[in-house]
Amino acid sequence: MKNRLSLLLVPFLIGMSACNTPPLTGPAEILQSWHGDFPVAQLNLLPDGQQEKGIGFIGDAPTFEGVWKVFEPGEDVPEIDFKSNLVFFARNTQFYNRIRIGQINVTEGVAEVLAMETMSAMPIEEKVAMSMAVVARQGIIALHSGDETIPLK
Repeated sequence: MKNRLSLLLVPFLIGMSACNTPPLTGPAEILQSWHGDFPVAQLNLLPDGQQEKGIGFIGDAPTFEGVWKVFEPGEDVPEIDFKSNLVFFARNTQFYNRIRIGQINVTEGVAEVLAMETMSAMPIEEKVAMSMAVVARQGIIALHSGDETIPLK
């Protein structure tokens, strides 16, 4: 009887774990990345609530397409499956400095973007430097940005 009960529970437990993916802990693999300049006048294209932030994410194709067309004018928009992936971004907020996302660490489902930035005293005028990185969405439930945690939708 004990073995038969175990055999009945295994498919149930496998199904439950597939539905409720546990939060990720560890580095997220960066699948694609880009860095360059972005016009200050177009920061309104970033997702609502993240336009003033130095770290954020894009979770849908229409927003990414709008951002990409300004970030890399004339270049084809990279195809990203936003059901499986999302795009994190890091940008300047105080001074114009080259910036690049180096790693994305995840702790219990909360992502933290680690970006390297040159140091200058050049004021932000017409453009900011920005870096974007594509990662798998699975196991990531929120982004730590500054002093707040932004839930992924």
